[in-house]
Amino acid sequence: MVPSFHADLLRGVATLWMEFFRAVPHMQVAYVPIGLGSGACSAIAAKRALNHPVRLVGVVSRHATTYADSIAAGRVVEAPVTTQIADGLAVRVADAGALSVLIEHLDHVVQVSDDEVAAAMKAIFEDTHNVAEGAGAAAFAAAMQERDQLRGQTVGAVLSGGNVDAAVFAKVLAAS
Repeated sequence: MVPSFHADLLRGVATLWMEFFRAVPHMQVAYVPIGLGSGACSAIAAKRALNHPVRLVGVVSRHATTYADSIAAGRVVEAPVTTQIADGLAVRVADAGALSVLIEHLDHVVQVSDDEVAAAMKAIFEDTHNVAEGAGAAAFAAAMQERDQLRGQTVGAVLSGGNVDAAVFAKVLAAS
């Protein structure tokens, strides 16, 4: 298994963000899910490498708030994890190295509930026929939460991860 902050992993994830930013040079806001922090740090690296003007917004689960709490406090703050759907965001203790990068470069952080993530998963499936796991739909959930503030702007959210348990996804689709 490759460690979360292995240089090859970071470079690989950064290429996703570089392609996205190059494809949408006028993007004004991008929502970035924060699990352990490697993906968010890679987005920051890509933004900086391209000197892209996009504002990066971090996204965490409201049921796993270590990064939101730690960014607010300016230091690592342990937090309980109770998310039932966004397991890719289920981090109890922020990584200190990632935290220092995120504090400096994120515009702000949005917390999304399991219900918001489930609604995003369902909307993505119904509207695009793509399957997103909870963590993969979290960025879209955050953009939906802030949609009134985003009117008229070019917004990006990466859809990632089709690694969702079939029973969980069936429950999401069955919800009204």
